[in-house]
Amino acid sequence: MATEIAFPDAAAKNAAAAAESQSESMSLSMGPSHPSTHGVLRVQLEIDGEIVTKADPVLGYLHRGDEKIAENMTYNQFVPYTDRLDYLAPLANNVAYALAVEKLVGLQIPPRCAAIRVLVSEMARISSHLMGLGAYGIDVGAWTVFLYSFEEREKLYKLFEELTGARFTTSYTRIGGVARDVPPGWLEKVGAFCDQFSPILEEVLALLARNRIFLDRTEGVGVISATDAIAYGLTGPNLRGSGVALDLRKDRPYLGYEHYDFEVPVGTKGDSYDRFAVRGEEMRQSVRIIKQVLAGFPSGDWFVRDARRIFAPPKDKVLTSMEELINNFMIVTEGPQMPAGEAYFEAENPKGILGFYVVSKGGGVPWRMKIRSPSFCNLSILPKVCVGEYIADVVSILGSLDFVMGECDR
Repeated sequence: MATEIAFPDAAAKNAAAAAESQSESMSLSMGPSHPSTHGVLRVQLEIDGEIVTKADPVLGYLHRGDEKIAENMTYNQFVPYTDRLDYLAPLANNVAYALAVEKLVGLQIPPRCAAIRVLVSEMARISSHLMGLGAYGIDVGAWTVFLYSFEEREKLYKLFEELTGARFTTSYTRIGGVARDVPPGWLEKVGAFCDQFSPILEEVLALLARNRIFLDRTEGVGVISATDAIAYGLTGPNLRGSGVALDLRKDRPYLGYEHYDFEVPVGTKGDSYDRFAVRGEEMRQSVRIIKQVLAGFPSGDWFVRDARRIFAPPKDKVLTSMEELINNFMIVTEGPQMPAGEAYFEAENPKGILGFYVVSKGGGVPWRMKIRSPSFCNLSILPKVCVGEYIADVVSILGSLDFVMGECDR
């Protein structure tokens, strides 16, 4: 007896195909060569139509092994490598690293050195936020902001060059001080920059805050609750944008930050717009701090004078004293001599909390170093914050997080 085979009709086949296509997701790789990823970041997306159902950041394209390199460098030789972490704020990286090593040896820097470090760190914060602001504007279609912000950033770079001899990779800080004192007339130029920058900053922020397209692309997009921000280890403007007022300059002051009057801006909704607004207000507060530093700029030494075998003696002493010449030779060849022990220090950098954990067995080279990079921790929120958003909103979210892959991959 023959078996009858039932063939589905065309309507049933079409209905089955439609149901299958509606449930299928597509895998989409954003990056690593994509302008919105601000470097070599790859985000592996799964999308259902225009909606993101999964987002996994893929890191490591810029890995250089900085932590391992530190084990083969004297403490001062590693300073240029910190420039290449958050390469948008190298001066602030230098300061955070030096403070970690100085904590290891228990070194107290003089007031003038502390004031210089605060000054350059806040200038680096403004420079970094200007870059983030300009790039974020381009991400969401606002070219004018990019042109304004880069013009102001160029003025800062000229000041950096006058102070350090370099525009980008400054390598300015030394263990126990800084490479050189501020040049004559430089402080006055910094004050003049602040005076002309404040009204321009208000104009630039207004270009975005009153832009209907920018508001549509940022308000209610990429919302991060305070609970999630803390759970995922976010720091800096991304954490404060979610309403958590954590700022190490206030909560665990260093370099005399407790003597400066400034506010810690926080957001209310934790969306992309709040993170933008927090960075804008932080630039205002940085200008406020810089003006206070300039008003009370101390005299005295810009390095620890009695830190023998740690900070190199002045050049005139090296050229006139055999003992100082030998001391300089030992510091250069063997590095600043550190006791055995370990120390961890973290600073409030533009991207968030940058920490250095230094382990020493004595001598001029660290035995081990671990770097806590804020961008790496901030990117950990991507798998949660991108789900349920549109593909186009991923670009806005990435721009609002304002990461840099140099310190993320290290």
